[in-house]
Amino acid sequence: MEENNQSLKKNRSIFKKSLAVFFVVAVIFISYNIGFNQGKNIGIVPAKNIPLGQAVIENKFQNSTVDFSLFWKTWDILKKKHIDSDKLDAQKMVYGAISGMLKAAGDPYTSFFDPEASKAFSEELEGSFEGIGAELGVKDNLLTVVAPLDESPAQKAGLRAGDKILKVGDKIIADMTIDESVSLIRGKKGTEVILTILPNGEKSAKEITIVRDTIEVKSVKLDFKDDDIALIEITKFGENTDKEFNSAVKTVLAKNTKGIILDLRNNPGGLLDKSILIASKMIPKGKVVVVEEDSAGKKEKFSTTGGDSLSGVSMVVLINEGSASASEILAGALRDNQGITLIGEKSFGKGTVQELIGLPQGSSIKVTVAKWLTPNGDYIMDKGITPDIEVELTTDDYNNNRDPQLDKALDVLKERL
Repeated sequence: MEENNQSLKKNRSIFKKSLAVFFVVAVIFISYNIGFNQGKNIGIVPAKNIPLGQAVIENKFQNSTVDFSLFWKTWDILKKKHIDSDKLDAQKMVYGAISGMLKAAGDPYTSFFDPEASKAFSEELEGSFEGIGAELGVKDNLLTVVAPLDESPAQKAGLRAGDKILKVGDKIIADMTIDESVSLIRGKKGTEVILTILPNGEKSAKEITIVRDTIEVKSVKLDFKDDDIALIEITKFGENTDKEFNSAVKTVLAKNTKGIILDLRNNPGGLLDKSILIASKMIPKGKVVVVEEDSAGKKEKFSTTGGDSLSGVSMVVLINEGSASASEILAGALRDNQGITLIGEKSFGKGTVQELIGLPQGSSIKVTVAKWLTPNGDYIMDKGITPDIEVELTTDDYNNNRDPQLDKALDVLKERL
């Protein structure tokens, strides 16, 4: 059964509101304020013979086939036998057990946030945070740099989209979730973190040292390459991205610009509702931007809301392997609906939706609840979006400040104007 939603529901859960979410190490989780979710059908009562503050889930699970006695037996053994049992933190043990349970789902995007991590989540939404400034995802079962933020410590240290992170300090992270790895990488301004990376396209690993700093995240940048061509770069889809984009659009229209290059390279994604609002500036009202499909196969469409002031302006879109989630949604919607040419390299390929659910004591869990498809029904998870015109940007290009992808976009637009 299909449902058509012409505008985003305001009461949608925060993370479903944000399809994109990649971890900006530092890390900027592009994320959203969340409310406390009481959780239905789960009763929590103190467990017998368990230290004060611990609890055991009853009702729903007491009569299930799950034997929780194994958990408590292990708990008792650890408390009685461990050489430093007096130093064990019961709350951290609970958090560790929850983390392990979510990790058992085998999904790197399903994870647990303790209160400190949850607090960092909301603080980073403000656009200023401390860390190295790089978005991370999982590719080929390895922690992968989606993109370093512009002018960030990560970028200055030479971290590039596609690089694989193998170790943080002396810790191998192959079996860690993204969130566990991120907790090792982020930190206070002025402190150092040593990463062992496998540079994209290379066979030998190397170490790089990055000094963490305060990261200021810019969302939309506007430049004019010619009097007739505007370059609009969107670095993420945050709380103010639509407002920044609208401001750029007003400037573009005031100059009677004939062509636009929309640069979504190294954009890790963000808030779904913002990507739809931006798509609405370029695609006529009522056109599908993205389709969500849940585990039961139920589909829900999200469509443009109107105000397509740029729909008549010639446009091309730049993407690369750092373009993920919401940026892939926008690129796919522009091509499927408007036939807009995509130029660059294959995108990252993150096609799932996460929901962030608040828990007691300020903690939260992030759970993959759906996958998303382009308007034409393409599921891009792990395979990405292949551009219409493929142009590689090599390491040599990067080191010498050349941009053949942008050059190609300019050539294509000039031929059409």
